[in-house]
Amino acid sequence: MTTENNPFSRRRFLAGTGLLLAGTVLKAKGAGILENASLAGGRERIIDIHQHTDYTGRPNEQLISHQRTMGISTTILLPAGSPVVSASTHQGVSNGLQAGCTGNEVCYRIAQEYPDEFVFGSNEVPDLPGAVKEIEKYLKLGAKVIGELKFGVDCDSPEMQRIYELAGKYEVPVLMHWQHKMYSYHLERFHKMLEKYPEVNFIGHAQTWWANVDKNHEDQSVLYPETKVAAGGITDRLLSDYPNMYGDLSAGSGLNSLLRDEAHAREFLERHQDKLLYGSDCNDSAGQGERCIGAKGIDTIRRLSSRRRVERKILYKNAKKLFRI
Repeated sequence: MTTENNPFSRRRFLAGTGLLLAGTVLKAKGAGILENASLAGGRERIIDIHQHTDYTGRPNEQLISHQRTMGISTTILLPAGSPVVSASTHQGVSNGLQAGCTGNEVCYRIAQEYPDEFVFGSNEVPDLPGAVKEIEKYLKLGAKVIGELKFGVDCDSPEMQRIYELAGKYEVPVLMHWQHKMYSYHLERFHKMLEKYPEVNFIGHAQTWWANVDKNHEDQSVLYPETKVAAGGITDRLLSDYPNMYGDLSAGSGLNSLLRDEAHAREFLERHQDKLLYGSDCNDSAGQGERCIGAKGIDTIRRLSSRRRVERKILYKNAKKLFRI
């Protein structure tokens, strides 16, 4: 008899099918498939590793709305250092990350108020006498990263190396803003720090970092180059050669590095799929459309990724692993 006409056979068939489906689900979990395709409120999970409080005057209520509109599951808030007049803040010119951003306590409070949506980093002006103590205070409270380190100091200065040592102690990554003659000087020497601190994961960000994906990038004063990209630039090599080097695709600089040469970008995303992280670093209030660099970044990563697996790594899985979220 057919299963439809034999109740016993039908029950046995349905039971067997249920066991088969259960086994498939368990296998999928083991392979990480469900994690990659997990949903937040009906949307695929996205971790935004780069946002700021009070960014160029944007109220933090609008920041929260902005992140929700973009569909972000978890946002990492990167604080500024203390507002001081010092060499590394260009005598106060670049206080608040040169964008009016606020510091550790504000980021910490928002993460406490919205623990399902926000986590926080820790930061301080490196040449302040109490910099390490201030950063460590918030690491003890659960900060996931040190940064954004956006200060006028040599990347291998004693002050910065004390911060790298602290990162190693607490096993958190360090996110650095590279900008020619402004922040984190001497990218060409940074490989020595990667070698000296192999236990510390570093994340590169901003104009000089992303301009140097191009092997032919010689004029470092050009911060947003528009030429085609020849693979093998400093950034490309650091990502390839050092397991503790990662790239933050946020802001106009990250987006430009993809859009200036989309053929190269497709290969770059594929080649460094385990080392790239999505961030927004945008100060708009819309969270969508042409005004929002963060939303454009998500769309661009999705469009240029060769496979869904690559997209999921960059938008979610790499950050989940690196920041232990």
